[in-house]
Amino acid sequence: MDSVTQFVLGAAVQGVGMGKYQGRKALLYGGLLGTLPDLDVFIPYADPISSMTYHRGFSHSIFVLTALAFVMTWLIFKLKSERPFSFLRLFLTITLALVTHPIIDAMTVYGTQLFWPISTAPEVWSTVFIIDPIYTFPLVFACLWALLKKMNAKSIKVLNIALILGFVYFGTGFIGRFYHEQRFSNALSEQGVEVEKVLATPTPFNTILWRVIAVDKQGNLYDGVSGWFDKKAEMEWIKMPLNLPLAPKILSISPETQRLKWFTDDWLHYEQIGDNLVVSDIRMGMAGQFNFRFIVAKQENGEWMAIQPKTYPMTRVHLRQELLGLLWQRMWSDKLPLPLERWVKLGL
Repeated sequence: MDSVTQFVLGAAVQGVGMGKYQGRKALLYGGLLGTLPDLDVFIPYADPISSMTYHRGFSHSIFVLTALAFVMTWLIFKLKSERPFSFLRLFLTITLALVTHPIIDAMTVYGTQLFWPISTAPEVWSTVFIIDPIYTFPLVFACLWALLKKMNAKSIKVLNIALILGFVYFGTGFIGRFYHEQRFSNALSEQGVEVEKVLATPTPFNTILWRVIAVDKQGNLYDGVSGWFDKKAEMEWIKMPLNLPLAPKILSISPETQRLKWFTDDWLHYEQIGDNLVVSDIRMGMAGQFNFRFIVAKQENGEWMAIQPKTYPMTRVHLRQELLGLLWQRMWSDKLPLPLERWVKLGL
């Protein structure tokens, strides 16, 4: 999730665990620990696909972070063995401040390698958007309360309440994902579509309106939306081909595309745009407006030649602003359908 959320989450955890001993400094220590795993963004990679798929890798492993917490605790007690708190208390607090970062990252649709190196498969729980004010605001409020007030029992209680509210909110996200995936699967089945796999993910900044995607056995993508406040029985969705016949050749010559396929669990769209072959991660964005798109090959004399991947230019800014505005309206009512067909034409 975003850096602000990670900072206040780490601060709240450290405040609860060590606020009694460290006072308001616990908020700073925890905030820094909470953002530490994302320092991997400063590791340079040769291409944008590598940058995307290696992010949230070893630095987000609960095993690596637990080991790091032990080393940090050992060093702190090595510098001064007499402390008003136990080794175990500090170790558990630092561990939680670190590992809650990748755990809530796994709540998003991006992909987090929680169990590296035992398992490198990214965990994708898809229950919350990468930025969600409803989750973040209580943590910000609690941290400001503890910062401006004295770090006492009441402040620690406020921090505890914010943490509990946050994880209850995440729980509702699991319910939402299950419900909207089932709703979309049923709607497609009624139309005679044989659904091979389906994935629901929250739209920006909320868990009220969900984007749901599905793939059938013929290689078609169904991209729709489903909201908690929908009154119509019918769902709105659009169908488009994934252009899978383009996949075997590029996968055979481009290891970066192979890695992208693994990282996304094969939620990929292929398209020839001019002489370029563009591969898109269809999990993030909206219909036709995919956030991660890469040029992976060029056509020369009728043959595809793999190139070092490049980022395909994003959709125009004004269209992105329009998209957010329409999603806000659609969140509260299904009376005004989204222009899915238009977005696809403009984006692909």
